[in-house]
Amino acid sequence: MRPIALDAMGGDHAPQATVEGAVRAARSLNVPVLLVGDQAQLRAELDRHSPVPPGIEIVHAGDAIGMEESPGPALLRRRDASIIVAANLVKDGRASGVVSAGNSGAVMGAAVLRLGMLAGVERPAIAMILPNRHGRTVMLDGGATVDSRPEHLRDFAIMGSSYAHCLHHIERPRVGLLSIGEEPSKGSALSKGAFALLEKTPINFIGNVEGKEIALGAVDVVVCDGFVGNVVLKTIEGYAELFVGMIKEQLTANWRHRLGAWLLRKGLRSIADGLNYASHGGALLVGVNGVCVIGHGRSSPPAIESAIRVAKELADQEIVAEMAASFRQLTASPLEVAAGQDTS
Repeated sequence: MRPIALDAMGGDHAPQATVEGAVRAARSLNVPVLLVGDQAQLRAELDRHSPVPPGIEIVHAGDAIGMEESPGPALLRRRDASIIVAANLVKDGRASGVVSAGNSGAVMGAAVLRLGMLAGVERPAIAMILPNRHGRTVMLDGGATVDSRPEHLRDFAIMGSSYAHCLHHIERPRVGLLSIGEEPSKGSALSKGAFALLEKTPINFIGNVEGKEIALGAVDVVVCDGFVGNVVLKTIEGYAELFVGMIKEQLTANWRHRLGAWLLRKGLRSIADGLNYASHGGALLVGVNGVCVIGHGRSSPPAIESAIRVAKELADQEIVAEMAASFRQLTASPLEVAAGQDTS
């Protein structure tokens, strides 16, 4: 089993949270982890978790890109940054995937530069997993490509459909285009152009969907540009925290409420876990030629552990190879498809 490369210097609470998360993953999931970062700091953190479980190894990186730094210049100048070293481990075959809760722009840039893009894919997308009434919805793009063209949204839809098929085992995932109305005439020039392209693809495109349909479970995959997707994501996160906070206030208001909370504790805990980003791990960066999972900047040790679990599961499923094959098949012209059938 090839290990997961963890950018141990990435995130608001690194390296404490990243190292603890790696130790938790090694102990509970039996996942080998390459901790990438400053050797002295990582060794000191590991000593706090003695005895260190087998499978954890430190790979030294002499630099790190900060959360507020501009990704482009930093990636060009700082070749020894932890996220670049971690991505190189995947490129060189030493690791099966990379996980980082660091500067998301730097993570995406390092993945694109070091791992490259899948054949035929122009732009990457962040595939978020959102809870809905009946299960989970894949939403992309969550912020990787802000200035999208209709062709990019078409590609996101194809990759999202493949991802949902592999991750949720749905034969023909329902794919919707996020818009301000269900009618094809509604929306921006971008969404109208994407609608026309999506109608011509062989995926199960069901048309435009409004934001409320995500929570109701009307689609398995919802597609939008990175600007809109990131706004949707941050809005959902904010309301989830507000909702959980309001419930906690009410449940502790008096002894009757506390008694009710005790009786309902299992159901309430299940709801809270479903809304907690830490339980979902991280988001897959689709379109790049390797497994790259982006964690939340505020990732706690359990969130890091979950992100490592997600990366391992996706690597074990060979998600990148399946996505590449699906993309080739779904974007092939009828003549190319016929030629492939004749060859077989």
